[in-house]
Amino acid sequence: MPPRYFEALSPGYGRTSPRSALSSNAPRIDLNGPWAFRLSPTGLDETDGFEHPAFHDGQWDRLPVPSHWQLHGYGRPVYLNIPHPIPLDPPYVPDENPTGDYRRVFDLPESWADTPAVVRFEGVESCARVWLNGVELGVTLGSRLAAEFDVTDALRPGRNVLAVRVHQYSSGTYLEDQDTWRLAGIIRDVSLLARPADGIRDVFVHADYDAATGAGRLRIEVDADAEATLSIPALGVTGASVTETFTFDGVRPWSAEDPHLYDAMITTPGEVADLRIGFRTVAVTDSGILTVNGRRVVLRGVNRHEFHPDRGRCVTVDDMRDDVLSMKRHNINAVRTSHYPPHPAFLDLCDEYGLWVMVECALETHGFEMTKPQPWLGNPSDDPRWREAYLDRAVRTVERDKNHAGVISWSLGNEAGDGRNLEAMAAWIRERDPSRPIHYEGDRLARYVDLYGEMYRTPANVSRIGRGLLRPGEKFYPATDGEGDPADEPRNRMPYNYTEFAHAMGNGPGGLAEYMQLCDRYPRVQGGFVWEWRDQGLRTTDDQGRAFFAYGGDFGEEVHDGNFICDGLAFPDGTPSPGLLEYQKVIEPVVIGPGSVPGRLRVHNRYDVVDLSHLRFTWSLARDGVLLDEGTLPTPDLDAGEESEVPLPSAATNGDGGGECWLTVQAELAKPATWAAEGHVVAWGQVPLPPSGGRAVRAVLGTGLKAAEPAGPQILLGPARFDRSTGRLLGLGDHAFAGPWLSLWRAPTDNDRAWAQRDAMYWEAHGLQRLRHRTVSTDPDAEGLTVVVRSAASASDCGYLTTYRWETDGRRLRVRVHTEPVGHWPERDDHFQEAMVEADLPPEEYAELVRRNKAPSLARIGLHWELPGEWSRVSWFGAGPGEAYPDSRQAARVGRFRASVDELQTPYVRPQDNGNRADVRWAEIVDERGAGLRVEGAELFNLAARRWSDRHLAEARHQTDLSAGPTVHLHTDHVVQGLGSGAVGPGVLPGHRLEVGPADFTFVLAALQAE
Repeated sequence: MPPRYFEALSPGYGRTSPRSALSSNAPRIDLNGPWAFRLSPTGLDETDGFEHPAFHDGQWDRLPVPSHWQLHGYGRPVYLNIPHPIPLDPPYVPDENPTGDYRRVFDLPESWADTPAVVRFEGVESCARVWLNGVELGVTLGSRLAAEFDVTDALRPGRNVLAVRVHQYSSGTYLEDQDTWRLAGIIRDVSLLARPADGIRDVFVHADYDAATGAGRLRIEVDADAEATLSIPALGVTGASVTETFTFDGVRPWSAEDPHLYDAMITTPGEVADLRIGFRTVAVTDSGILTVNGRRVVLRGVNRHEFHPDRGRCVTVDDMRDDVLSMKRHNINAVRTSHYPPHPAFLDLCDEYGLWVMVECALETHGFEMTKPQPWLGNPSDDPRWREAYLDRAVRTVERDKNHAGVISWSLGNEAGDGRNLEAMAAWIRERDPSRPIHYEGDRLARYVDLYGEMYRTPANVSRIGRGLLRPGEKFYPATDGEGDPADEPRNRMPYNYTEFAHAMGNGPGGLAEYMQLCDRYPRVQGGFVWEWRDQGLRTTDDQGRAFFAYGGDFGEEVHDGNFICDGLAFPDGTPSPGLLEYQKVIEPVVIGPGSVPGRLRVHNRYDVVDLSHLRFTWSLARDGVLLDEGTLPTPDLDAGEESEVPLPSAATNGDGGGECWLTVQAELAKPATWAAEGHVVAWGQVPLPPSGGRAVRAVLGTGLKAAEPAGPQILLGPARFDRSTGRLLGLGDHAFAGPWLSLWRAPTDNDRAWAQRDAMYWEAHGLQRLRHRTVSTDPDAEGLTVVVRSAASASDCGYLTTYRWETDGRRLRVRVHTEPVGHWPERDDHFQEAMVEADLPPEEYAELVRRNKAPSLARIGLHWELPGEWSRVSWFGAGPGEAYPDSRQAARVGRFRASVDELQTPYVRPQDNGNRADVRWAEIVDERGAGLRVEGAELFNLAARRWSDRHLAEARHQTDLSAGPTVHLHTDHVVQGLGSGAVGPGVLPGHRLEVGPADFTFVLAALQAE
């Protein structure tokens, strides 16, 4: 059977040539809104006449356009990452191919009589056949690419009927295997556009900036059948011929930090097009550095899928603006439009507010990597039969988006292997638009791209790349050693960017600081894009009417990839996650910290372009978390890239009394910006100050230790009561509670579950989630109580032996804990092969980190307590206000904080360990009247409290699976393991790993009475 039209290798037929998205005064009819709709389960190629105007669709449903039909009750969403949703049988698709028929009736105004026109689809997923008034216009493939059809001869005065048949699967499906929900429909705007005979068909703006002279050079190509003129009021241009090349002695260049645009108009007798022109020049220097306007730029960016929890990829302009504003407010300066061109309005917003953009072609064939007996068999990327379809995607991407100042790079696509068709795309783009460098991560030897990019390399390997040590032919994925002199390897002379890094799945990512520090060390390492911007959880309800965010498997799919779709820095509704707050801090454009000598403050301007004159610097001084004084500092006069030291405020150098003193300095917007209000905090830093009264002393008792006294089934030690047989604390003063138990496990994070590092598997294989405790001895004496407990799991000979030494001064209770591993702890089965440790470290340090990298691990070493459920208010002095872990700690500052137990939780879409507060000095957990418990640590400790156990947390699939119990579970941990981003890429870096080993720590407890 010959291929049907939706299985053709060509990208369709009947479309007009692609062109830029122009804003003009030509008449336009918006065709969005309710359309008549019906769905068939099979891939129909013949019609029943629904395309004809006389067809009666009164019994059809009504479906909004744009939308995905699966989100309106027709079929079901399917989430897949790598596998294709259909058999690998290119270019064919199964007969079970959901097909939607659409009809839209509209009236043509009399003023449109005899006016040429096109119908424009901004995106249809995945193949559409189009008719107007029964006349076939053509077929288009390319789900996120614009398509225009000439309707001049088919339009009628008055009533018109536009009919569209949309197939969910087509030959284009093989080229659109992106990591996202598999949905279908008319997903972007539809409009009828008048094309006046003397109008403007296309425009190509070339606006260059000379950084040496400040001059601007403007050349505009206009495709029109009539004379066109140009006006730029701000530059004194009025009615000039567009055939001229304009040179301006001084222009204000466009950058992501200062996104200045010049309003311009191109006029022909039949049409006026409005442009927003940004002067800027993108170049790669001979030393391999990406520059804009002559300055090195660092991409502090994100990969962005279009997504809304209710509408899927059908996003509104308000949705897009919310994304852009949130990015700007969190110091993000760059976007990779993974893995397709976005709605054109998004790029308008990037131009307006200021974001560097890498626009990516709608291309991914990732499922072919899974072919057997070897990967990439039959991959279209190297099949000449697919060449036209590949080139079509490149052409339509570049032509639509070529006039955007914010677009500084083109990307050929994502995870489509390698091959001649990709090379052809690069060649066409380089010929059409040599002003922007080309990226494609799959060209791992950088044969036809200008920017060398890799995904999820370890910091150790990025350091090698930054130092120019790649050998000719060397690759990381698949691993290939290469050979020869690094001086002969072209990639060592190219900009390097993190195409994707720091996979933000669940609780994480960890290690952001280590990645971005490499941009400071190596000029060719120029940042990149975290995967990804937002969790793609679809809002739905359970059978009890409770709302939750769904992921793969929640819709009864046959094959799915679970919650791998929830890997963003923002939650599905756009709420910032702790990972986004960490990234905001790590990439902040001003670094504030201690100076080289006491009494000085170091300020580093990390902006790429602008000075600090738009900021004001404020300071506050606190002792033990209590505010003492505050004020402002003069704004340092620093250009981009400069740093200096300034004196501390006098109040910070004249301390009196003891305690722990911290100076906090913030860089705030001195006046409103387009993206944030005055006072928005752009950056901050903290400096510890030496108190004149000496260092703070924590967790001490008064004089005169009390004896432990057996009393029936209990042992009394001052205000404390212990179980005589187990030695477990039963209460303190008037308060009853239970604990402590040694805790070594946490509800695994998505990163803990990583297949390569295997931490979660190691923990569970050795029963850390089901420890049993045996009291070895309980020994009261004249100065306290010693309890020894062995903790291990059934069917395991490895565990921990813990000695608790309890002492009291009659008011406060101190426990000194010594715990050490016992039995055989086997090696962890770590399959991650990339280097995790930089080879140029001193030999002893290198060897130690290599050992730690593979060592047996624990999630935590600490104590678990069960407290009364009414103890729901928590205050602490330590790092906060949000959660923090050893490798995700930058966003937390030292201070006093308060929260309810419920507010301490982070609602990750798939429940997992969360809410850890780091560097805690003391904490109080009390009821509404202030009665409860105070815990002080002799050492800094970690704090977490929740209304469910770790096992309950680990078993839950969604937040609605968590129900509050009668107990508050309190964790006071001496140490916890970091997070890493091992769900994809490197796990916890060796310096942040927690290995099996002994630990010593001390807590002091005090009962708090009601106020």
